[in-house]
Amino acid sequence: MITVKKTISLPIQAWRTYKTTLTQAAKATLAAIPSQAQGDITLVLSNDAQIRALNRQFRGLDSPTDVLSFNIDALNPQSGRKYLGDVIISLERAQEQAVSAAHPLTAELALLTVHGVLHLCGYDHEQPADQAQMWALQEAILASLGIDLPLPNG
Repeated sequence: MITVKKTISLPIQAWRTYKTTLTQAAKATLAAIPSQAQGDITLVLSNDAQIRALNRQFRGLDSPTDVLSFNIDALNPQSGRKYLGDVIISLERAQEQAVSAAHPLTAELALLTVHGVLHLCGYDHEQPADQAQMWALQEAILASLGIDLPLPNG
């Protein structure tokens, strides 16, 4: 089960678009990792102030970031399935990054969702080999959604 929430006020049509984008990206990511396909996650669309507070509290970094993943890895009492965790995305940061990279906001939201869900599934990019594997998987998942984005180098 994929749950999508927001902690910010948005026009209803924008919210519907973003919710659909996040859900499709999360489903595609879980489908690409068969061992995690039945896992439950929560995706939260937030803002810079809220994600900055979370980043400070949990990572010791007093600055906003684009996406945070919180692994839970426990049984979801509602579904009886494994609960992988939560992915928090800053809409403000996503908007800035989309403008900077000259691609649609929905593509940036899809990228951040895929990236965050991959972290929930155990992928990381701290070491060059791990980064290469994670970036290749991100690119393949985004391509399956019809999104072709150049991925960052670091």
